[in-house]
Amino acid sequence: MTSKLAGAISDGAFKVMLGAALAVSPAFGSLFGVPAWLMVVTGSAVLISGTVEIVYGPRRSMAACVRLMFVYDIGWTVATAVALGVAWLGSTAGGEIWAGYQAVASLAFTVLLLRAPASAAPATPSATPVQPSTPDTTAGEPTP
Repeated sequence: MTSKLAGAISDGAFKVMLGAALAVSPAFGSLFGVPAWLMVVTGSAVLISGTVEIVYGPRRSMAACVRLMFVYDIGWTVATAVALGVAWLGSTAGGEIWAGYQAVASLAFTVLLLRAPASAAPATPSATPVQPSTPDTTAGEPTP
């Protein structure tokens, strides 16, 4: 297993765990100051995204998968910084910004990963060795 493939599967596993936690724990809604339904939607989107990443990541081009993870994680960082800045200024919209980004970006990531080009199938050796063909020595002779 390549390190990129291991990274994609690990990223997907993290999203599955985070998505499940966000979707089922009402504490996250109150922690982020958002309605419980938004946390359920966000958690479900992140959970779906992680599951698709685990299942389809190995079947897609690793270059495309890594680019998608990079863009998603940069967006996550920016959304988190903006949400923290908004919260620091006294607004209650920080949690909504963060949860909204997670929901929308997770679904976009999922769609783009599903549409990414498939990886080339690895070459596998044949189960039975190919025998070289022998030249036909009866060429030109009438058949009885």
